[in-house]
Amino acid sequence: MDSEPTALLQGTVDMLILKSLVAGEMHGLGISRRIQQITGGTFAVKPGSLFPALHRMEEEGCVSSFWGGSENNRRAKYYHLTKPAQKQLEVETKQWDHIFWAIAQALEAS
Repeated sequence: MDSEPTALLQGTVDMLILKSLVAGEMHGLGISRRIQQITGGTFAVKPGSLFPALHRMEEEGCVSSFWGGSENNRRAKYYHLTKPAQKQLEVETKQWDHIFWAIAQALEAS
């Protein structure tokens, strides 16, 4: 089985999570809602994908977390970007901007 689609999907989910957390710390449900918002409803990241990704990203040092109260007065785990992840996100965003610009130029030329 080819792992390239899986790696692409994982990278996309990671990028969406990081983009969601730029605005500030959020709990899992908030991250899921923010992803739907920033993608115009194109992506809906379900808990079965979201929480393993958050756990892995926390182990990698991209996000850190703490326990707090949600808007429903329930206990919730909040996530926020680490400084290294903020810098990595800036680099990756610039790379994506260049890719999209190149694609747009190629489409205009054809």
